[in-house]
Amino acid sequence: MALPPEVCIRGAGIVGRTLALLLARERVRVALVAPKAAPGKPDIRAYALNAASRTLLESLRAWPDAAHATPVREMLVNGDEGGRVQFSAARQKVDALAWIVDVPALEQQLADAVRFQPQVEVVEAPVPAPLTVVCEGKASATREALGVSYQVTRYPQHAIAARLEAAQAHDGTARQWFNDKSEVLALLPMGGAQGRSLALVWSVDQLRAPELLALDDAQFDAAVTEASHAAFGALRLTSERAAWPLARAMADRWTGTLPQAQGAPQSWALAGDAAHTVHPLAGQGLNLGLADAAMLADVIKQRDYWRSVSDPRLLRRYERARRAGVLQMSLATDGLQQLFSHSVDPLPALRNWGMRGFDQTRLLKQWIASQAMGLKA
Repeated sequence: MALPPEVCIRGAGIVGRTLALLLARERVRVALVAPKAAPGKPDIRAYALNAASRTLLESLRAWPDAAHATPVREMLVNGDEGGRVQFSAARQKVDALAWIVDVPALEQQLADAVRFQPQVEVVEAPVPAPLTVVCEGKASATREALGVSYQVTRYPQHAIAARLEAAQAHDGTARQWFNDKSEVLALLPMGGAQGRSLALVWSVDQLRAPELLALDDAQFDAAVTEASHAAFGALRLTSERAAWPLARAMADRWTGTLPQAQGAPQSWALAGDAAHTVHPLAGQGLNLGLADAAMLADVIKQRDYWRSVSDPRLLRRYERARRAGVLQMSLATDGLQQLFSHSVDPLPALRNWGMRGFDQTRLLKQWIASQAMGLKA
């Protein structure tokens, strides 16, 4: 890059690379900080991406092929006492409610796109730029160094993730179970529309998580098959298991300015998990992060020709626009988690009655589904 960068992005994960490509498309010079990663365990993560995220990634030519982006045609959500909600792509008149995307495949697509983008220079350490965007994730060291408060509300739960093989084809159906132990089990279809591979995300009590992780493979297979009521038949582990504590969090500031010694201001902004995290039960975490990247890039694109990318007014516009949407989703997922975290009568009966009633409300269901898909209702 002959000229110095205008934006330095710290963090080369999915949100960081997406933002780099969006800015480069607008002829903004970007330095993308990507330290060399040490070899580690195979990545078993999978994300549910909505229509808005797919459109965004397709515009960057970074959407994975059909084998690594499985459409969800139907979603069945079950309560602990017979409550049930069903969402259908056909009823919503869309191709899919979401797509379950293999993280390594998506990261490779983005890395390839970055490699062929001359406006993006990949560097191993941060470099000076008028605007620094922090996309380092929830444990961001840069955010801490900036003195930003990251207000964390911890849940007494851990999430367990793994890949499974089912005895029966999933037919593009995602299933989720809430039980009276405050657990949420999600099985997400992978491996293509007619596959039998499933991504597991199992939110369990923090004291139970070590017990499940300590089971041998056969015992774990039996436990998850039982918890899923054998909806896909017998389940078999095909990967290692991973676990992490669950929390929701929000940074108190998403943007700011650091006066430099020579008088030239340098601004910063947070995006993705560095700015916020939510409970995974709605599968919206990465969608929120990609929406951050899209909004920040759009604000910079729409700026007056004489404004710098570091203009605080631009960054405040980004923060106002995204904070409201993220807060809405955070409160919604937290409310669902709290709703199923208590089993004192008459709460179980009431919440399951509510699920059955909601399942019959066509317009409300359509609005909720549209919001989750990132579509305008």
